[in-house]
Amino acid sequence: MYPNPQQALPLPTRPNVEQYKKLAKDLVKACKSGDPAAIRVWAIRWIEKLAALQDAPRSLLRNERESSAHVDPVEQFARKTFSRGDTATCALTDAQFVIARAHGFVSWPKFVKHVESLAHVSSTVSAFERAVSAIVTGNAVTLKRVLCEHPKLTRARSTREHGGTLLHYVSANGVEGYRQVSPSNAAEIAEILLAAGADVDAEADVYEGRCTPLGLVATSGPPFIAGVQQDVIDVLLNHGARMDRPGSVGHRDGLVRGCLSNGQPQAAEYLASRGAPLDLSEAAGLGRLDVVKGFFDADGNLNPKTTQAQMVEGFGLACAYGRAHVVDFLLDQGMEVDAELKGHGEGHTGLHVAAFHGQIDVVKTLLRHGARVDAIDKTWGTPPLLWGLTGWDRQPAGDRDKYYEVVARLVVAGANVTPDLLAWDKAKANPKMLSALTEEVKMND
Repeated sequence: MYPNPQQALPLPTRPNVEQYKKLAKDLVKACKSGDPAAIRVWAIRWIEKLAALQDAPRSLLRNERESSAHVDPVEQFARKTFSRGDTATCALTDAQFVIARAHGFVSWPKFVKHVESLAHVSSTVSAFERAVSAIVTGNAVTLKRVLCEHPKLTRARSTREHGGTLLHYVSANGVEGYRQVSPSNAAEIAEILLAAGADVDAEADVYEGRCTPLGLVATSGPPFIAGVQQDVIDVLLNHGARMDRPGSVGHRDGLVRGCLSNGQPQAAEYLASRGAPLDLSEAAGLGRLDVVKGFFDADGNLNPKTTQAQMVEGFGLACAYGRAHVVDFLLDQGMEVDAELKGHGEGHTGLHVAAFHGQIDVVKTLLRHGARVDAIDKTWGTPPLLWGLTGWDRQPAGDRDKYYEVVARLVVAGANVTPDLLAWDKAKANPKMLSALTEEVKMND
């Protein structure tokens, strides 16, 4: 249901229920006006006003507002909520629901209760929100004071849909997007919360799983970028966080698999070094051929407790992370070189994945095993060559070099270079890429 926690809009510093009731009535008027643009105009005005009311507006509203990144989903959700068959009901209860959901609450009554509680500085809700602000800004002094005044706060839950605890906010993941921030002292903040009685394995209802602080921080970008991810992991592990809980990263995924699926291989490797369990897919993604071999018997058959699905997923992860030796081994054990994978949509092959990530050695390995360069994925309807070009286009200029040989090898292997590709402005402006598309790049075998 819209929104997921990351899309939730921030509340103004001093939210007022009466003002929100008026906002809901204004949305009803927009719905009833008959003007097809009225609901969008309402959404634009609301979000712009909301941005102006923020004490310290973050990028959620300040930088993305003009791109309609938040207006579009609010407008679409409002239209969908009002819709009843071919007509729009324009009911006040529906308008109120739209507002509550946009702020991350499951219902209007829960939203109203939250707003009313914020008006009372001594309430648990008000104290929880102050503690969250201290966590994301790294204000250890304020956090300690709030926890001292409200000793039970570490076990309290957010009134928003995800129901996370204060410790979940340290992960900068799964909670409101505008609060996904990792201060430089995030490990100290985690230590303060745990010392005050926080449950290290508390679960939050996000990503279709029961996510723990460890699972969320290990799969989170902000703490990695801030250079605090491993420090926070250490704090959590030192306080007994479990690494063997399925779904701790969302869905039913294991801890290491979640890290690999979310582009956090450093966290995956570190957790494995700390004893995190590995299934076949996780070991393959880490390049741990010694562990991968343990899932097969002497005849090359999977052991009874390992599934074919794990082998396919591991093959995909190995392709993505450049584990050519693992890819070679799995192919020798009967893995189909053009097997359909999932993860970047559906129906693509290992060659699509390796090309997108610029993994030259894997591309060479797959082509040597006869991978089809004309395979078409079922999501985008494109061959590996276009995946490679897309990956190249998305990289910073300094990280593009590996793609030229990838593209050239695909072309030499028979990839179809259409006139449109040769006329593509970005390729024409880059002599190296144009050479790769015309088979002029020197390749090292």
